[in-house]
Amino acid sequence: MHMNVAPHLLTEDRAEYERVLDDALSTAHARPDLAGAGTRLSLAQLRALTLNATTLVTSAAASEYDHYVKVREQHRAALGTRTPTPSDPPGPGAGVIAVLTVLVPVLAGAAAVIFLLVGAVLHALAPTVVFGATLLTAGLVFGVVAAAGLLFAAAGLLVTALRNSPTEVGGPLGAAPDDELSRAREAWRLALLERGILPFLHDVLAATSPPDP
Repeated sequence: MHMNVAPHLLTEDRAEYERVLDDALSTAHARPDLAGAGTRLSLAQLRALTLNATTLVTSAAASEYDHYVKVREQHRAALGTRTPTPSDPPGPGAGVIAVLTVLVPVLAGAAAVIFLLVGAVLHALAPTVVFGATLLTAGLVFGVVAAAGLLFAAAGLLVTALRNSPTEVGGPLGAAPDDELSRAREAWRLALLERGILPFLHDVLAATSPPDP
């Protein structure tokens, strides 16, 4: 049967309403106040009746639901101000710095290897030739540059990791948004169950109970 939608119940929360109802029906046999569930009326019948009475049932937890919706909207707004969109342009010079961070250690390391190898060969073949010693010195200089570039790249990765690490954002009451949102959701679910769904099921079963002889 089609479910009537309460004026204050958003479409995205209809599935949650049905889940709370299904949980209540699945444990109806263990509740003394719901005696007759599954016998006088089947669980499917009780579910259909409760879905058709959505407006009445959900109105019993209207205040908790309004608070839940408010907290959820605040949480979504907070995420929207802190989450960059894919169209956001990169910071100025970020691409050039990234390229240099990668290329400098590679090029300097390759130059150091070449100069050291050529300088070592020349120095071995002609120890008196000054050019060989010059190449060795240049190789050592490029080796130092390559090592410095690696250290700079490692520091950049560390800084990036620290910047991108998740931080706890305080909500209106000083709690993390996820915690406050979870509490508001659970408060609505509990009020919906205790003040809405269970009393409605009890009244329906009481109305269908046989009269006392």
